Amino acid sequence: MSNTMPSPSSSHVVIFPFMAQGHTLPLLDLSKALSHQQIKVTIITTPSNANSIAKYVTNHPDINLHEIPFPTIDGLPKGCENTSQLPSMEFLLPFLRATKELQKPFEQVLETMIKSNTPPLCVISDFFLGWSLASCQALGVPRLAFHGMGVLSMAISKSSWLHAPQIDSLSMFDLVDLPGMRLPFTLTKADLPAETVNSSNHDDPMSKFMGEAGEDDAKSWGIIVNSFKELEENHIPSFESFYMNGAKAWCLGPLFLYDEMEGLEKSINQSQISSMSTQWLDEQITPDSVIYVSFGTQAAVSDSQLDEVAFGLEESGFPFLWVVRSKSWSLPGGVAEKIKGRGLIVREWVDQRQILSHRATGGFLSHCGWNSVLESVVAGVPVLAWPMMAEQYLNAKLIVDRLGAGTSVKKVQNQGYQVLVSRQAISEGVKELMGGQKGRNARERAEALGRVARRAVQKGGSSYDTLCKLIDQLRRC
Repeated sequence: MSNTMPSPSSSHVVIFPFMAQGHTLPLLDLSKALSHQQIKVTIITTPSNANSIAKYVTNHPDINLHEIPFPTIDGLPKGCENTSQLPSMEFLLPFLRATKELQKPFEQVLETMIKSNTPPLCVISDFFLGWSLASCQALGVPRLAFHGMGVLSMAISKSSWLHAPQIDSLSMFDLVDLPGMRLPFTLTKADLPAETVNSSNHDDPMSKFMGEAGEDDAKSWGIIVNSFKELEENHIPSFESFYMNGAKAWCLGPLFLYDEMEGLEKSINQSQISSMSTQWLDEQITPDSVIYVSFGTQAAVSDSQLDEVAFGLEESGFPFLWVVRSKSWSLPGGVAEKIKGRGLIVREWVDQRQILSHRATGGFLSHCGWNSVLESVVAGVPVLAWPMMAEQYLNAKLIVDRLGAGTSVKKVQNQGYQVLVSRQAISEGVKELMGGQKGRNARERAEALGRVARRAVQKGGSSYDTLCKLIDQLRRC
């Protein structure tokens, strides 16, 4: 099959991201990748999310936004249109329920496109927007699902959901066997996403929502995966086995690299923010000497745990750049003086890719969200893994145990409940990653994986070719 793309002007795709940063950004990167291939893209979103999305896709005239109003429902504070605006994750279920009210305006958008003789090749919508499948089926438009996870983590999550009754009887540190899956590492119940195994009957409200979304997911035409074959090819067949009608997993990642390949790496919003962080990194003379610290946008880290991180980083002796989300936390007494000139703490949004690709950055203390794992791999920066929620434990096992591109923070658990990670564990973890033999090995492995990742999105690479085949197949439907 040809890997050059025909480009009729009518080619058009609709993308509907879930309203959370980690879910939205990869689909915006996919929008850019499609626009480079002369595919017009309509992104459906809500008014509050439209501003940040518009800034991110600047300079891409083939990408258009279509706003639909976010509903007001009981139990959800007014004005919350993104998970980052929720007072706490206790409001996630009402937020998810609210998104179901978007179905009618979503259908109206599709109907208008079809009536105006510009039907989309497909709709790519987030897993959490599973109800979009019924709308697509009613209007004869293929729906592809997007999870924001890697292939292996998705396969393990789906298998553990199916086998939850058996897993429920295990203690937290019993080994888990998932029938039909060849795992590249040992797995315990504690490693599994809590939402897949905490309720063996799946009869609580959140499980019911997830179950419905999972059923819609299984009937999708295909699945978009932000990963690349060289990273997870062995696990694609077992993942695809959970889908009906021969649905295919399309590994197109790392999605954010396509723009860079086109020479458009710096969009306006990226190049003008994070200047304080970049300037500070520029002042660091030794390459690979700084450890970057960030725990993502969703995990809630207590003030007492942040204290331990501060003491651990100070005791490690290595320069660090630390992104802190907490609005209530401040540095413990005496630490500020000790880290002066050696550590930078920032509280605003930072360009994480820019930081990871800086010559001074040599390690990443990370929660192991999938986007962060991919960004670290591409930059050739090893990870000091500290997973906190969802499938992050599986991502950590993949990057550390399977790929050898990181090390782990030693954590203490009590009956499956994490206790405070000590400053000593943090300090020792940083020292090992940044100055030990394991860290040097992990850096070599990360750099090698980064080269493979970049080749994947270049013309003739695995992800580029898969993108070509996807568009070709959609045009033939």
